[in-house]
Amino acid sequence: MKFAVIVFPGSNCDLDMYHAVKDELGEEAEYVWHDSTDLSGYDGILLPGGFSYGDYLRCGAIAQSSPVMDEVKKAAEAGKPVLGICNGFQILTEAGLLPGILLRNKNLKFMCRTVGLKVENANTLFTNEYMAGQEIQIPIAHGEGNYYCDDATYDQLKNNNQIVFSYADDFNGSRNNIAGIVNERGNVLGMMPHPERAVSDLIGGSDGLSLFKSIVKQWREANVSHA
Repeated sequence: MKFAVIVFPGSNCDLDMYHAVKDELGEEAEYVWHDSTDLSGYDGILLPGGFSYGDYLRCGAIAQSSPVMDEVKKAAEAGKPVLGICNGFQILTEAGLLPGILLRNKNLKFMCRTVGLKVENANTLFTNEYMAGQEIQIPIAHGEGNYYCDDATYDQLKNNNQIVFSYADDFNGSRNNIAGIVNERGNVLGMMPHPERAVSDLIGGSDGLSLFKSIVKQWREANVSHA
């Protein structure tokens, strides 16, 4: 499986994403600059964390207008897995690929630590290696991770099982402790915590590796012949 790691001016978690896929997962990965106009050669699209364009206007607001985002939208429409982490999640909401918005943390401070996450839906292409209700430990690092949506959107997320991860504790103000959601089709995931920073016990834990393994497992089942 071949992944594109999208790089915007100000991205700073692209190296972590590349390492998770290439070194820990053993799959192909390439950095793709924000002005690229062709992602057809990739099986999965990864939008890393960071501070794209310095977070000017709003987090992700300028990045969502980058040329590559037209190609990200095409990949999503084609059913390819698209994963946005932290700033990548913010970009996906700004681009309209996921509902809701990320606001300032309720304490108005940048927060960086490992937190508990509950797997709310283990029946997605991103979570099939987890168990429903499983609690995992994943690092967070954000100042604008407070997920907000209106009542109608929340009801839709809830009814369609689009809430994939929730925080074990309310520390940033996110509605109903939402940490990660998928689109209705289930092939676009946005989450604020950083699974790519939890792929090896050497760096403090490996709970995030199963997310990447889930993507590859689903892709292989759909695309690799077992004859």
